[in-house]
Amino acid sequence: MTDRLLSAHSALRLAPLAQEPTQGAGSKSEQAYAWIRARIASHAFGPGFRLVLGTIADELGMSVVPVREAIRRLEAEGLVTFERNVGARVTLVDESEYAHTMQTLGLVEGAATALSAPLLDETALDAALEINDRMARLLDSFDAHRFTELNRQFHSVLYEPCPNPHILDLVQRGWARLSGIRESTFAFVPGRAEHSVEEHTQIVDLIRSGADPLEIELAARNHRWRTLDAFLAARHPESAAEPLS
Repeated sequence: MTDRLLSAHSALRLAPLAQEPTQGAGSKSEQAYAWIRARIASHAFGPGFRLVLGTIADELGMSVVPVREAIRRLEAEGLVTFERNVGARVTLVDESEYAHTMQTLGLVEGAATALSAPLLDETALDAALEINDRMARLLDSFDAHRFTELNRQFHSVLYEPCPNPHILDLVQRGWARLSGIRESTFAFVPGRAEHSVEEHTQIVDLIRSGADPLEIELAARNHRWRTLDAFLAARHPESAAEPLS
């Protein structure tokens, strides 16, 4: 990692995944929160999109009060920003925050994967490889959106059994923050997808062979950081003279 992690600005918002609210699920504020959050995640509400309370309330068939509460909650999560004389907008995050989040996720996901390894049986490892095979089949006719979803599923198999709930929470938070830009990462550097599939196989092989936990942790960490390196190198080719880690 170099100083280019801290350079450059203007990237896409790191929006978390969210499911569509179902009728009658939770309070109206919860429904509004899930509805808005889902649209940020799917890019229907992109970076800088203005969130008009009245329009959203009409769409959901409710008053502006629960919508306002939902937007305040999203603001607390950093997904929404209030601008003077403008109102609520989907937050724009600079590139350095993406880099910082990827660095952090590499650390905590590496640890979570290593801690999960003894708990992953053959069925789980076979399931991870089956997902990875589906990712490999997408390479010829690349679908960044589908590839990203499968990538999330693959890693989830490997880190979800982590017995440390604090580390697991940090991993889940990191994935949530990156979910929006992950699609853009693979779309922007599609060549990284092939290497990602290969590295997935290597990580599973290490776990299956009972490799040292530190070796597993470093493999998972470097896998994450190589994606960051590829993204930054593509955006700043003038700074990519040195080999990627």
